[in-house]
Amino acid sequence: MLFCFIKIMEKSLLIKFLGENPLFKIVDFLIENKGNDASKKEIINGAGISRAALFKYWNNIESQEIAVITRKFGKTKLYQINMKNPIIKKLLELESLLINKSLEKHSVIEVTA
Repeated sequence: MLFCFIKIMEKSLLIKFLGENPLFKIVDFLIENKGNDASKKEIINGAGISRAALFKYWNNIESQEIAVITRKFGKTKLYQINMKNPIIKKLLELESLLINKSLEKHSVIEVTA
């Protein structure tokens, strides 16, 4: 199965709000690609971080159950965001608030002729 992963060209609202920390970039990549599983290499490329940065934060991601293993083949493990995790649920709420706030700023003004 071939999946296309979203390469984040423009910073997400979550990253703009939380900052460019590699941990936030990893979580943001996983959220943006929810429903698709990814290897660590795909996470590195998609999040735009170094291999060292991924491994610096990966133990925390696993211990907090932010990502879960979806499949294994050989030595390769594929991961997805853990949508049942209360931390992720709160981050999704925050993202929703940021989106709503952004939409309010860019609301369309109706002009009658």
